[in-house]
Amino acid sequence: MNKIINTDTHTFTLSGEDHGFTVTLFTKKLQEGIDLITLQFEAEEALTPPVFTFGWSHPACDIQGSWHPAQDRNKSFKADWMRTLRSNAAASAPVYSLFNSVGRNRLTFAYSDALNTVHYSGGISEETADFHCRVQLFTETTAPFTSYEAKLLVDTRDIPYYESLQGVQEWWSAMSEYRPAFVPAAAKEPMYSTWYSMHQNVTDAHIEEQCRLAKKLGMEAVIVDDGWQTSDNQRGYAYCGDWETFEGKFPDMKRHVDAVHELGMKFILWYSVPFIGKYSKVWDRFKDKILRFNENHGAAVLDPRYPDVREYIINKYEEAVKEWGLDGFKLDFIDTFYSPELQLPSIVPGKDYESIPEAVDRLLTDSIGRLRELNPDIMIEFRQMYIGPAMRKYGNMFRAADCPNDSIQNRVRTLDIRLICGDTAAHADMIMWHPEEPVESAALQLINCLFSVPQVSVLLDKLPANHLRMLEYWLSFWKENRDLLLDGPIEPMNPELLYPLVRAFKEDRGIIVAYHERIVPIDAGAPVSEWTLVNGRRQDGLYLEVTGEVGAAKVIIKNCCGDIVEELSAMLTTGIHKLAVPASGLATISIL
Repeated sequence: MNKIINTDTHTFTLSGEDHGFTVTLFTKKLQEGIDLITLQFEAEEALTPPVFTFGWSHPACDIQGSWHPAQDRNKSFKADWMRTLRSNAAASAPVYSLFNSVGRNRLTFAYSDALNTVHYSGGISEETADFHCRVQLFTETTAPFTSYEAKLLVDTRDIPYYESLQGVQEWWSAMSEYRPAFVPAAAKEPMYSTWYSMHQNVTDAHIEEQCRLAKKLGMEAVIVDDGWQTSDNQRGYAYCGDWETFEGKFPDMKRHVDAVHELGMKFILWYSVPFIGKYSKVWDRFKDKILRFNENHGAAVLDPRYPDVREYIINKYEEAVKEWGLDGFKLDFIDTFYSPELQLPSIVPGKDYESIPEAVDRLLTDSIGRLRELNPDIMIEFRQMYIGPAMRKYGNMFRAADCPNDSIQNRVRTLDIRLICGDTAAHADMIMWHPEEPVESAALQLINCLFSVPQVSVLLDKLPANHLRMLEYWLSFWKENRDLLLDGPIEPMNPELLYPLVRAFKEDRGIIVAYHERIVPIDAGAPVSEWTLVNGRRQDGLYLEVTGEVGAAKVIIKNCCGDIVEELSAMLTTGIHKLAVPASGLATISIL
């Protein structure tokens, strides 16, 4: 079966095996350069669909880079036979962008079904130098249905690629099924995390000691990670599932949470949502309602298609809020629900869903709904790669995937999240460094994550004095400039080069962070009266390339600890101007 539909720019073909569905395609031009194609499947009785492929070609003209949410550090495009991307509620998002080396959009496409598994790609054809784009539906086992409708958004406007992705984010957010969760102010405050600094060796006394220092440095919440529920420190999950505190570490969790609250900090606690360990008390109760067992983890993945499984999980979260006064949850391993190739057959009756994605959606929808009844400002953190539009319904904090001590990776991952997360709070992976690091090098860990909420995970009492001064300065700088760094639109330049320059503007202020570029362009025509230039490099010195006559300016240059090293007056005329900004320092330029 082939069905074809045309727009002004493309010919789209839907192909699939024989089936009992009536298939209809519609196209609508939303504006010049944006087309919306609707796919409808209808059947008189519930049927299991075959794989359908929706494909089209796009000429490889003036295209030098690509972007998708799971691309990480390799922003290259591939041949059409090399790669198929996968998305669902717990993995990435169905969006792909092709752009040129100055960041202008050439083709961005996105699919509306972000809940179910979709395979998609945009690879180059070796024979024709066209990009062969496609979206594949129902590639994984799908529950029978009588109707299905989804839409494909295709954007070929000549605009910055990040504006096109912003349009995709707004398109998803306007859909009732993806209405984003409320983001409380506390979700946009710097936080202390116990994971890298303590791992599973957490105790209430040690956490409170770090929190006292963290609060003084500007952190407003603590995330207590894995280890609170077990005496085991072997990094496994065999003791997950009961979600009771291990008294040898936390003899009175309510007292501990109250002590953190008295410091003026919020308290967020880690849970591995799907895992039930083989040594847990409830193992026998649920051992037959699992999707699979992982011997390395010592734990199974619970099957959310059973209502009693979902109710058990949600009750544990409700009890924690009621009994301990938690302010939020770090809900981990959502993505392990989805591995159909490893799934065990279901042998126990009582399921109320056949579709795992729909069951996970029900679990998370009910979880956030009931938790909000207890605390309207509840915080929920999800980890990359479950950071797509479906997850924005439940999570209000999206954190970069683990990349310990890797500041460049943290930069790439946080900016990738920012490009499609809208108002959801984008968080850096836990920031860590060696206490014997040069302070300028340690500062890069924070500077690379300036456009996300910092989570710090070092033992603060082990840091030298200049590291503490540096940390306090950059947290203060971040909080003072949060409206630019986090809340406003950003311009991450050259994804294919790992975002060497990132800009943010709001009203009459602008911030530019140079991560690899030494020459920083400033346009005199921009309505900015104060520029902050951050040298996110391990080398001294930046050059301003001024276009037009900016005029007289006052310049204050600071080092990585916030100490003023130079104050000067400058006449910013057209051309190149050198500023002696130290490594990991900054310059504030006030136009007179």
